[in-house]
Amino acid sequence: MRRPLAPLSLCCVALLTLACGGRRAHVERAAPAEKPAEATPVSEAPPPFREQQIAPEAVHPFSARDLLALDRVGDPQVSPDGRRVAYTLRKTDLESNRGRKDLWVVGLDGKMPIQLTSHPDNEDSPRWLPGNNQLLYLAKHEGKQQIWRTAIDGAPPTLVTRFPVDVASYAISPDGRHIAFSAEVFPDCEPQKILACTAERLEQRKGASSGQLHTRLFVRHWDTWKDGRRSHLFVWPLDGSRGPVDISHALDADVPSKPFGDSDEYTFSPDGTQLVFSAREAGSGEPWSTNFDLFVAPVDGSAPPRNLTQGNPAWDTNPVFSPDGKTLAYRAMTRPGYEADRFGVMVRTWPEGQARELAPDWDRSADDLLFSADGSRLYFTAQELGQTRLFAQSLTDGLPPHAVVSDGAVSHLRRAGDRIVFLHNSLSAPDELTSVDASGLDLRKHTGVNDQKLSRARMGEVTPLEFIGANNETVRGLVVKPVDFDPNKKYPIAFLIHGGPQGSFGNRWSFRWHPQVYAGAGFGVVMIDFHGSTGYGQAFTDAIRDDWGGKPLVDLKAGLAAALAQHPWLDGGRACALGASYGGFMVNWIASQWQDGFKCLVNHDGVFDNRMMYFATEELWFSEWEHMGSYFDQKAQHELHNPVNHADRWTLPMLVIHGSLDYRIPETQGIATFTALQRRQIPSQLLVFPDENHWVLKPANSLMWHDTVLAWLNTWLRAS
Repeated sequence: MRRPLAPLSLCCVALLTLACGGRRAHVERAAPAEKPAEATPVSEAPPPFREQQIAPEAVHPFSARDLLALDRVGDPQVSPDGRRVAYTLRKTDLESNRGRKDLWVVGLDGKMPIQLTSHPDNEDSPRWLPGNNQLLYLAKHEGKQQIWRTAIDGAPPTLVTRFPVDVASYAISPDGRHIAFSAEVFPDCEPQKILACTAERLEQRKGASSGQLHTRLFVRHWDTWKDGRRSHLFVWPLDGSRGPVDISHALDADVPSKPFGDSDEYTFSPDGTQLVFSAREAGSGEPWSTNFDLFVAPVDGSAPPRNLTQGNPAWDTNPVFSPDGKTLAYRAMTRPGYEADRFGVMVRTWPEGQARELAPDWDRSADDLLFSADGSRLYFTAQELGQTRLFAQSLTDGLPPHAVVSDGAVSHLRRAGDRIVFLHNSLSAPDELTSVDASGLDLRKHTGVNDQKLSRARMGEVTPLEFIGANNETVRGLVVKPVDFDPNKKYPIAFLIHGGPQGSFGNRWSFRWHPQVYAGAGFGVVMIDFHGSTGYGQAFTDAIRDDWGGKPLVDLKAGLAAALAQHPWLDGGRACALGASYGGFMVNWIASQWQDGFKCLVNHDGVFDNRMMYFATEELWFSEWEHMGSYFDQKAQHELHNPVNHADRWTLPMLVIHGSLDYRIPETQGIATFTALQRRQIPSQLLVFPDENHWVLKPANSLMWHDTVLAWLNTWLRAS
């Protein structure tokens, strides 16, 4: 699946693993309380979090308890002098049934990491100020999420902003004088009073009618009902000398995008005078548009945003400047309405140069972008043959990109002098801070937060799988042996089907649907990257369009047959197919089209009825691209592989799981699946999570999910 910077389609599982207005922006005058002249120390906090023992201390097979016990490193930020990296560390708090984050700092010289914060509330998004000793971060310690300041010398944190609404994301200008931040606001408020007006209107709604009148889509998105607010981008001087300027007020757009956009979608120019950001100004056509453009606006609001990429009707995003400010790089698709199109790397001389693609013949889709220190190269990540690799590309020599780090999954690129700092994970371990030199030979690991816990959890051996699938093309996958594997035994099979459908299995960690959970429970695991998967060339990804139940099913059948032939220890008579999102659709499709392959099925947030899916989902561009147009214009294509039309043939036992807050694939799809099973008197169960969306995120719910799924597999697969 694509990285969650902007709306995504059926993205529950990559199992391993979205013309300018003419009004001038006005300056908002900050109330005196908003100024940080007298920075407020953090109030006395409750005792720091006490880490609980979640997984056993003795050596044991890997389980869902280990998933929860492992800590999560995130959001690395390199200090201006390149010597230190600040990052977040998330731990599971079972008592509060949530994850909680603190800030840490580690030196790139090999010294041990130090913890900067320990408040029971989350502290997130660290950003360095000039001087290398102070950082800003986001926290919700006093009712609203605001920006705080801390220092690495142990000085107490202080409150920087007192805006009347939450700060959702932010960035610091290169000179440290300004911050750009995003906030949810009512766009019909006066620009100069928009923050206060929004807060007042939200307060007035308390106790009033709960009705919400909508005049256009979206009415809800991902897991949230729309209430009339937009995400706007503001600029504010850190000295509080004036109020915030609403930079994006002239646009009918969310900046950053929803539901997953963040500060990677906007950036200051190196001289700090302008902001470049990505936005989709599609009006009433927003739910069926992927036309995101890059805009530029002065930080003082003296001119409205200007569209830099108006000529491209598809997706432009993730602007990044070279250190000298002379080149702007960004990612761009070419086909409108298709969120899984290939992202090419674009560069243009700043400010008025023409954009050009760096490697137009390179058939991979770029992700994170980062310039080298001298600006002569671009680094970026891309999926390739089951890995998410770090690539380097010269801006001048015309040679194709070359891999700098080839194994595992690389993300969150940062520059530290001549080294590249990033997060690195694999199927055997979650993200750790890592760095590499330009040659790719000097790879260093800077954190090992989970080393001790992982040393106690036994995992199954992972082997690649390769076979001939649909179109007589090579298809790949993975097979995972059970923990404590005995070659003289036959093992039941957990056959995992990824979502997206433009997703992928591969050598990457996931805290959901991790194959080692099934291997630890004594199952062999088979995973296939069928036609439609990413990382094998754009034509392979495109092949699933208008063929949801065709080539992918051919690949899945051929993949299981190949796994059985190459691994005789797999028991083909005891297999269960499990999938979520598009994988859940495929489970429903398998129920009528491949009945002799499995003893049971597990369907999480899967599509049951393509027709109702089209009219009940939120991001219509997805269904319209996948099925060749709207349901009105392409009814036959939507119905071609519609599971509901074949439910009268179902016989296999199925566990159905759905989140009530899933507005991507609404819960009625899961309820309808269960109703069909029950009415046909097929053994079935329905597990509903009223407080979860397309994903299951709360620790207690995750444990129940895994326990229920494994119990279902044991019920139908353990008896020979």
